[in-house]
Amino acid sequence: MKSYLEQHLKTRLTELGWPVEEPQFSRPKKAENGDWSTNIAMALARVARQAPLQIAHTIMEGLILDPEIVDRYEIVAPGFINFFQSPDYLAHQLRKIVTQDFHYGRNKSGAGQKAQVEFVSANPTGPLTVGHGRQTVLGDTIANILEWSGYEVVREYYFNNAGRQMRKLGESLRARYLTLKGQSTALPEDGYQGEYLVEIAKELLEQQPDLSVETELSVFKTHAEAGIFQIIKDTLARMGVTHDVFYNENTLYETGKIEEVLDELRRKNLVFTKDGATWFKTTELGFDQDRVLVKSTGEPTYRLPDMAYHREKFRRGFDLIIDVFGADHQDTYPDVLAALKVMGFDTSKVHVVIHQFVTLMRGDEVVKMSTRKAEFVTLDELLDEVGVDVVRYFYIMRGAGSHLNFDLDLAKRQTEENPVFYLQYAHARIASIFRKAEERGITYDVHADLTRLGEAETLALINELLAFPEVVERCLRSLEVHHLPNYLYALATALHKFYTEHRVISEDVPLSQARLFLLKAVKIALRNGLQILGVTAPERM
Repeated sequence: MKSYLEQHLKTRLTELGWPVEEPQFSRPKKAENGDWSTNIAMALARVARQAPLQIAHTIMEGLILDPEIVDRYEIVAPGFINFFQSPDYLAHQLRKIVTQDFHYGRNKSGAGQKAQVEFVSANPTGPLTVGHGRQTVLGDTIANILEWSGYEVVREYYFNNAGRQMRKLGESLRARYLTLKGQSTALPEDGYQGEYLVEIAKELLEQQPDLSVETELSVFKTHAEAGIFQIIKDTLARMGVTHDVFYNENTLYETGKIEEVLDELRRKNLVFTKDGATWFKTTELGFDQDRVLVKSTGEPTYRLPDMAYHREKFRRGFDLIIDVFGADHQDTYPDVLAALKVMGFDTSKVHVVIHQFVTLMRGDEVVKMSTRKAEFVTLDELLDEVGVDVVRYFYIMRGAGSHLNFDLDLAKRQTEENPVFYLQYAHARIASIFRKAEERGITYDVHADLTRLGEAETLALINELLAFPEVVERCLRSLEVHHLPNYLYALATALHKFYTEHRVISEDVPLSQARLFLLKAVKIALRNGLQILGVTAPERM
């Protein structure tokens, strides 16, 4: 109904010759003030040079609305226009939800377009940690939203298996291997101390028992990489996440893509040498300082391969490119986008989602994490403790830009305080009601008289239910997926309030059947929303 009112108001404003502003609609807090309210008359007061009440009357006098959608409207001081939905409209929408079923909430805004979502992208130096988990769920949920909106989505993991970190990893595995052979060997300085390397060393010893300190380091590095990547992929699979592409940064060097980018920037006179390093003239592009692309040691900074990688993303024909990064990328991605723009690419196609850090709380204590020492908490350990559903939900119930305190105590509670339990219980409660109705001999009727649904709590539940497609579109537009779990929680709250006030199964069979129809529609929205989040919708709890 909101989009219907917006469209007709815009048309009416055009007829009046007034600025066609985007009408702002909101849900009135009190049911007696209608289902939707707009302040457009007050927004136009200065331009139209009329009192808001007069503007409102002028707009509505010539606005023809379908009585099967809008039952009536009211104009109230100081200039609000309140609209009331017709019972026929609500009944039609409920039937539409049930007919659409698994398709309810989907849209076709991305039909025919190809999107790439890059997320996780952790180098294979250790298992995924609690910190990686937030990016994992954010990226996968964004990809789900895109698919729900008609996009063809490629989930991509970008990694580097070369450089100092990987060399340290190989040295660390060699030390573990030799120690298992009885040759006491110290770990390298700043090496990786995690227990996972002991397990990988045991596997290597079993497969190749004759390695020694003289063996090429690449043997240990390659085995460590393969073992850790398998751990990472297994963890992602537990989370319900499967990447379509694993893109290795090294291919950018091997195929000359890095040099191609440098050459192109040189041709545009945007590269210079200073103190033995190669710099990007970002000050000429509006930045406060120039940036190093290649250090004096000859080692590129992160910016340069990222530029080459994103250039390849454009060449691969993506219509939409989404990067999910941690807060440590906050300062680098603007430089990458600037380089892409001067190379002639449409950077409006690139959307960067930056998420803040995660703090794991156990009681009032912070659980410390480190990727090299044996003190870190892996994502697998978190999954073991609280389960996949809770982990996925908790990681996105706050905006990506907000620091997240992951409350382990709350996550493990099987009570309504836990939002995951609360939502899943709402879905299971509806399933239970249908089972009880069947026991009572009250059957679900597709032709139920839905005009019987008129109580305040019932209408509040219906209105919340009808907002689902709009919430999905909002998540798509903003790439802020926390709106969806917040919406589902509000829907579950409206359901529980309705259930508290009204008996679904009663001696009044037609009324029972109308309420069962409503609950079937609510169950569809809950299930579809949880599916997007990657959270299960249980039939029993």
